[in-house]
Amino acid sequence: MSDLLTPSQTVGPFLSIGLTWLEGHKVVPDGTPGAIRISGVVTDGVGEPVIDGMIETWQADPDGRFDHPDDPRGASGSGFRGFGRCATDAEGRYEIVTVKPGALGDGQAPHIDVSVFARGLLDRLVTRIYFPDETAANAADPLLASLPAERATTLVAQDAGVGELRFDIRLQGEGETVFLTV
Repeated sequence: MSDLLTPSQTVGPFLSIGLTWLEGHKVVPDGTPGAIRISGVVTDGVGEPVIDGMIETWQADPDGRFDHPDDPRGASGSGFRGFGRCATDAEGRYEIVTVKPGALGDGQAPHIDVSVFARGLLDRLVTRIYFPDETAANAADPLLASLPAERATTLVAQDAGVGELRFDIRLQGEGETVFLTV
């Protein structure tokens, strides 16, 4: 066996074949009280839609807890899976149906963690979706507060009607979404 590294390869079109599932965009079942639909378009550096990407979301439940043993307060026991996955379509669009997470209790405003996978990326890109109706919490959030105002706005979804939010993701260029190093 060799200690040499395997060459890196970009994510390919197998994403929509092997990693997505029919109801993956539904973090909560149809008819869940307080359900919201978050949708948007993923675009590349020249503004073209990314037609073979995938979005993953991970979030706390409405009480701000994870049903996971690594939650420092202990697993919530709520059964809320908090995980969604959606391939982009032929126009670069995606959608996730979920509920608004609660605040985590550590100074962070309610948010949803997002991973972006697409052709040409050697690793996933990680960002967050913050909520437009959380003005005070967003202003106090350590991540948002550390960014120039024009960059922080790339992390806040736009109200798109009752129960609807819009969150476009720009991979590079003018208006590029803020991505996190994890």
